[in-house]
Amino acid sequence: MFIVTVIGVICVSVWAYQENYSTQRIIKETEKLEREIGAAQARLAVLRAEWAYLNRPDRLRDLAEINYNDLQLLPLRPDQFGIVEQVAYPSDDLLQGVENATEVIADGERP
Repeated sequence: MFIVTVIGVICVSVWAYQENYSTQRIIKETEKLEREIGAAQARLAVLRAEWAYLNRPDRLRDLAEINYNDLQLLPLRPDQFGIVEQVAYPSDDLLQGVENATEVIADGERP
């Protein structure tokens, strides 16, 4: 009985030792992934800031004026924009096979 108990304790000790190192390895991998996610989020924030900076209306207007001869772009004016009600959407029959569709409603309109 004593020998069986000693062998059992040794087996449980080896298993616990392996589980401990396995857990430590997984914790290190998780921390590495969390650092990578944090770095990716920081890069994404910088890219969003750059995108917002590059798409400033005054900058785009100046670029359109500077490159008018090459691109024939006209400056943006408020009357060039429409409202949601002016957009012609496809009929519901065409949308039956579409997955993950998003319904668009106008301001003040509630479903």
